[in-house]
Amino acid sequence: MPSRREHFAALVERQPGNELFRFSLAQALVAEGRAEEAVAHFRTCAEGKADWMMPRILLGKTLLGLGRRAEAKPWLEEALRLAIEQHHEEPEQELRALLRDLLA
Repeated sequence: MPSRREHFAALVERQPGNELFRFSLAQALVAEGRAEEAVAHFRTCAEGKADWMMPRILLGKTLLGLGRRAEAKPWLEEALRLAIEQHHEEPEQELRALLRDLLA
């Protein structure tokens, strides 16, 4: 039985424009400790949908985990803007804390 990563990698290969498959692949890569590989997939999702908050959050967190703080900041700021606009209170609180820590 294929792993979750292998499953979504095959789906992305068949439908490279499907952002939901790509998003799921990125999450599976992070879960397997392959964060560097996930970055491009999260970025594609974030750039593909201007109002999709989650890939921005996960891209920012992934970049933070890789020590790429300066690169993470604009993604987290954009995610915060979307969280506020879309009335997502829990992500808003989490993003404010992440950004506060980032600036400290």
